[in-house]
Amino acid sequence: MLAGMFIAFEGLDGSGGTTQIGLYEAALRSEGRAVRRTREPSDGPVGALIRAQLASGVVGDAVFGLLFAADRRDHLDRVVLPALEAGEVVLTDRYFLSSLAYQSQSLGFDRVWSYNAEFPPATAVVMLDLPVEECLRRVEARGAVRDRFETRDQLERIGAAYEVAMARCAARGDRIVRIDASGPPEAVHARVRAAVWPA
Repeated sequence: MLAGMFIAFEGLDGSGGTTQIGLYEAALRSEGRAVRRTREPSDGPVGALIRAQLASGVVGDAVFGLLFAADRRDHLDRVVLPALEAGEVVLTDRYFLSSLAYQSQSLGFDRVWSYNAEFPPATAVVMLDLPVEECLRRVEARGAVRDRFETRDQLERIGAAYEVAMARCAARGDRIVRIDASGPPEAVHARVRAAVWPA
């Protein structure tokens, strides 16, 4: 049932996506399933360029929108689609919704949508819902330097953009599973498993 599935994990910074994708991967592997774990920006050449430019702050937002779309095309062609054809479960830390939520802050929703409309939807999108206050608390607890998106105002705007993005994607038939991301990671994982695996 899960063979060849493509599952994307989404949510605000601090919502626990990286933790949850790790727990999901471990659970699938414990059942003997073939799993390919990946992320966006990807580990490919365009993704590496994006990470370097995010750190340097040299490239402008309009260019980032195109770079993220180029990275997604490369990521799909090089990693995701071959793994799906081989019957693997592909788990990605961020995908289409992240572009719509984050990049629309500077480029506008319709422009970002046009850059990404050709890409196939994930089999299921796990949207981790967590209040902005709790996201910020978790970000601060990590002790790392905050990036430009990790402020209250930005997260509130991104959260609103996620709502718009989810409504539009759901209208075209995408399967979006909203998960309460509060509480211990194991409890959140149980909610993810119950919501996604039976389908």
